[in-house]
Amino acid sequence: EVQLVESGGGLVQTGGSLRLSCALSGFTFDDYTIGWFRQAPGREREMVSCLSSTDGSIDYADSVKGRFAVSRNNAKNTVFLQMNSLKPEDTAVYYCKAERGIYGGKSYALDSWGPGAQVTVSS
Repeated sequence: EVQLVESGGGLVQTGGSLRLSCALSGFTFDDYTIGWFRQAPGREREMVSCLSSTDGSIDYADSVKGRFAVSRNNAKNTVFLQMNSLKPEDTAVYYCKAERGIYGGKSYALDSWGPGAQVTVSS
C-alpha cells in the first residue's frame, strides 16, 4: 500500500506562487505515475497534471499550462507542483494520486489519494 500526503497549501494573492509537495510512503515502488488533481467548491474534481512512470512525460491541463510545473526528487518519493501566476480560479483543494507503480519491471495499478491541501488565491 502506498500513502500520500500533500503539504504547502495556503493563502496567496493573485499573481503569487506556491509549491505543493506530495510525499509518498509505505511500499516503495521503483517509479510511479502521479497525478495532481484539484476540486473547487461546487465543481467536479479535475486533473491538473500527470507525471508518467512510462516515459517521464508530464501532461498539464490547458488551464495551468505555462504556469504550473511538476518535478520530483531523485529518490522519486516526493513530487512537487510549482504553481506560479496564480489566479482566483485556481482556488481549490489540491490532491495527489498514485495511479500506477512500477516494480521489478512490472506495472501495477494503484488508486491511492492524499487527503488534499487547500490553496486559496485572493483577488
